[in-house]
Amino acid sequence: MPVITYDKQPYRCEAGETVLQCLRRHGVTIPSSCESGVCQTCLMRGIQGRPPVDAQQGLRDTLRAQRYFLACICKPGEDMEVVAEGAGVTHHLEAEVKAKEWLGTDILRVLLRPLRPFEYKPGQFINLFRPDGLARSYSLASLPQDDEFLELHVRVLADGDMGTWMRDKMRPGDRLTFEGPVGDCFYVPGRPGQDILLVGTGTGLAPLWGILRDALAHGHQGRLHLFHGSRAADGLYRMDELRALERTHGNFTYTPCVDAGDTADASGITLNRADLAALETIPALAGWRIFLCGHPEMVSVMKKRAFLAGASLSDIYADPFVYSAAGRAGSGDSGGG
Repeated sequence: MPVITYDKQPYRCEAGETVLQCLRRHGVTIPSSCESGVCQTCLMRGIQGRPPVDAQQGLRDTLRAQRYFLACICKPGEDMEVVAEGAGVTHHLEAEVKAKEWLGTDILRVLLRPLRPFEYKPGQFINLFRPDGLARSYSLASLPQDDEFLELHVRVLADGDMGTWMRDKMRPGDRLTFEGPVGDCFYVPGRPGQDILLVGTGTGLAPLWGILRDALAHGHQGRLHLFHGSRAADGLYRMDELRALERTHGNFTYTPCVDAGDTADASGITLNRADLAALETIPALAGWRIFLCGHPEMVSVMKKRAFLAGASLSDIYADPFVYSAAGRAGSGDSGGG
């Protein structure tokens, strides 16, 4: 019979028994309600062993990819180690700073080398700690299968504690502590013909850069359209690389946007907000998969507008990115200052 390990304690599961029933029989209490796989109150994650496919019914594809399952309908076919929803994030990993360089006037590219194997998906984020304990959340723009280092895009604000420290004091060879990965804003293979819309502002490009390249690496065949916005043209970055991808991939379109200025005609930059430009270009979003990142107000408004334009809520992905003292992410941009 399968053994279920929870909180480092093993529990033998009887024939035909669900994970919820097994844990309950051994005196372990986990949240549950409907016990029929509908309410998702009993959501858990398998960190060792894979849950049966039918135990993941109704879950978003990103949750299924991270081995989340519903304990009330999960009849395990193998030994599993499980954790409650929100648990299982690896804490206090170390990484060495390998390099930093400017991508734009105030966007710093930081490369980190984890000191032990670290699994993640492009578009997820990590919580990075300064030696004095200050923490900020940064999205991962790198591809684990192609890139040797973790790539972060850090907006350096004049009054930003973390960004200015990285700019002025952090040096290659320094070691930093981080935790993660966190978030379900990433590409999942399996629907190669689905059209994908990516909308970001500022360093919200970081996760979209990773998601886009991951989709292309998996041979995605549907349309991929990225709208990246900034208040002014000097806030746009990676334009040359994105235009190169546009030239080499016929299904990818890149639209850089600025809120104001006179650069639109000369440089191919659209004079409009990224979210508004996206909706004007693609007014009907039924069937599209959508990734949003950047200013929290833009993300919130665009979620609603995308839904009203026909997109399914289960196909709209966005993560919050500001680390709080409680150790959870709250609304913000992808990379604190």
